[in-house]
Amino acid sequence: MKKILSLSLLLSLFATFHSQEIVPLWGEQIPNQKPTQEKENSTEKTILWIENVQKPTLEVYLPSKKIATGKAVVICPGGGYRGLAYDGEGTDIAKWFNSKGIAAFVLKYRLPVSKSLIIPNEAPLQDAKQAIRIVRNNAKKWNIAENQIGIMGFSAGGHLASTLGTHFDSEDKLPKSEIESISARPDFMILVYPVITMNSAFGHQGSRENLLGLHPSQDLVNYYSNELHVNSKTPPTFLVHSSDDQTVPVRNSIVFYEALQKEKVGVEIHIFPKGGHGFGLGIGKGHLENWTDNLYQWILSLK
Repeated sequence: MKKILSLSLLLSLFATFHSQEIVPLWGEQIPNQKPTQEKENSTEKTILWIENVQKPTLEVYLPSKKIATGKAVVICPGGGYRGLAYDGEGTDIAKWFNSKGIAAFVLKYRLPVSKSLIIPNEAPLQDAKQAIRIVRNNAKKWNIAENQIGIMGFSAGGHLASTLGTHFDSEDKLPKSEIESISARPDFMILVYPVITMNSAFGHQGSRENLLGLHPSQDLVNYYSNELHVNSKTPPTFLVHSSDDQTVPVRNSIVFYEALQKEKVGVEIHIFPKGGHGFGLGIGKGHLENWTDNLYQWILSLK
């Protein structure tokens, strides 16, 4: 009974948080995109699922100033690079962050299966880099510290987040803008059952095909296998996975953890024996509920 009451209280608390603003990532001319007849579409059954993103955005969730910590997280929902699990791995997470005094920004990024994209594999990273720059550029307005802005991703969103964390200084290939000189490096990363590698031996085949196509070159596979690109500048990282994940093998998190340790980058990993894939906040899932407590303590420990 006590657990049911606490769960109800938590859900009612989340319901009190609403987004304050939806910010477009780009102006009228969206880079790496051409006009088509494609339309964004969404369905809502057990989750809000979005496909064919044409106008990428940041949905802004800010905590009350009374409890604000100055920390912020850009959230990349998962969906195999085919769609976005926008609430369970996006807005629900943002509301949880707000309850802890942390600003959150849900990234609706373009998906490489879209026919509107010129170079499909480059669009998600372009959007993630722009998102960090926008948040950092508006830090004073949103009451956050410029050096406490992290990136978070679930599943394929975790691949995008780790791509940003390992390729933040890659060539932009973007039109000149007034915020291009702002660093796109996240100050920390949170990766939840992430796709890390494009290695066919233990990567997620659907994410690989959607991002790189059916027959990618080995150079492209290596470029997006993020365990190969960790260095001393890679941000400190928090990893969560379950051993029985049949969709994205836990080895993805393990090889990234090992790469971070090799480069002496701060890393914390939590591997649960059971939980499968797509557990989100883990509410009502027994031992999995603890992962967010561990995350909160880890974020507070960051300087």
